[in-house]
Amino acid sequence: MTHLTRRALMKHSALTLSLTTLGISTMTTTATAADATKNPFTLVYAGAITKNEPGKVNIHPVGYKLNGLDIVANIYTPANYDPQQQYPAVVVAHPNGGVKEQVAGLYAQLLAEQGFITITADAAYQGGSAGLPRSTDKPQFRVEDIHGMADFISRFAGVDASRLGLLGICAGGGYSLTAAKTDKRFKSVATISMFNSGRVRRDGLAGSQVATIQQRLKQATDARIQEVAGGEVLYAGDADLSDAQIAALPFALYRQGYEYYWRTHAHPGSTFKYTMSSLMDLMRWDATDQISLIDQPLLMIAGSAADTLYMTEDAFAKATGAKNKELFKIDGATHIETYWVPKYVDAAMGKLTPFYTKTL
Repeated sequence: MTHLTRRALMKHSALTLSLTTLGISTMTTTATAADATKNPFTLVYAGAITKNEPGKVNIHPVGYKLNGLDIVANIYTPANYDPQQQYPAVVVAHPNGGVKEQVAGLYAQLLAEQGFITITADAAYQGGSAGLPRSTDKPQFRVEDIHGMADFISRFAGVDASRLGLLGICAGGGYSLTAAKTDKRFKSVATISMFNSGRVRRDGLAGSQVATIQQRLKQATDARIQEVAGGEVLYAGDADLSDAQIAALPFALYRQGYEYYWRTHAHPGSTFKYTMSSLMDLMRWDATDQISLIDQPLLMIAGSAADTLYMTEDAFAKATGAKNKELFKIDGATHIETYWVPKYVDAAMGKLTPFYTKTL
C-alpha cells in the first residue's frame, strides 16, 4: 500500500469534509462511503457484494497473464448462473487511477443483475496487476488491457463470445473507443463520462494548459532519460491535498475526483499519479483518431453539468461510422457524480440495460 493510499484510507475513515463546500451532492454520504478493509473483496461502492450466495449475483476474483504480466480481475455472474447456459458478456474498463473495486465494479455488478456476465480488471502497471514502473499509464497498455479482458471472458464458462459488449468509464471510455475501432469481437460499445486522456494531458482540461505543452514534453522526455539510466522514477499527479486545497481546485472534475478517490471511495490500489514519462505517449495520442472505424452500435452517456461533456460531444460527432449511435445526457449530473450518486447511476443503467439487451 502506498503512502498516498494509506493516508487516503485514514482520511476516509474520519470523513469530516463538507460535501456541500465542494459542490458535491450530499445524498446519503455515510451510506455511500465504504472501507475497502471491511469488504472481503475490497469493494468500496454502495451495495457491493459481501459474500457469494446461491441464487444471487456472485463475484469471482480471477487472474491471468497478459503479455507476460499477471493481471487481476473480477468476474460477476448473474443470479442463478448456470455455466452450461449461454450468456451475453460485457467488458468494463475503469477510469484513470481507478481500480476494479470502485465505479467499474459498481456498473459490472449492476449489469450482472440484469443477466450479463461481466469482467473488470486492474490495468497493467496499476492496482493489483503487475508491471514496473508502477503507475505507468500509457494508452497502448490501457487498450491492450481491454483486448486482454475480452480474451479471458470469451473463454469463461457460460459466455457466448458472439455476444460481447464493451463499457468504458472516464479514461476507460476513451480507451474503449480505441479498442472498439479494430476489435470486432465487441458487438456494441458504451461510454460513461468519457475522458480523452491524450487530449487532456496535452491541452489540459478545457484547454487550460495549452501554453505549457512544450515545457511538459521536455519534462516527460527528461523523466524517461532518467528512468532508463536507472535513476528515480518521476511522477505527475501525485499530491496529498488538504480539504481546503481540494475545495480551491478550479474544476469540479478534480474537486469531486479527489473527494471520490481519496475520501468516500478510497482504495489502497487507487492513486491519481502516473509516471511522468507516460506523458510522451499520452500527449501524442487521441481517443478520436480514426474513430470512424467504429461501426458497432455506440451509446455515449455523460452528465449535462460535467466539465468533461465536450469530450463526449466531440467524439460522438466524429464517430461517423457507427451503425447506430446515441448521445444521452444525464440531466444535472457532473462527471464524478455518474460514478456513485444513485439517481444518476440509475439513469445510466436505464440506458445501458436496453442498449446491451438489444445489441447483444
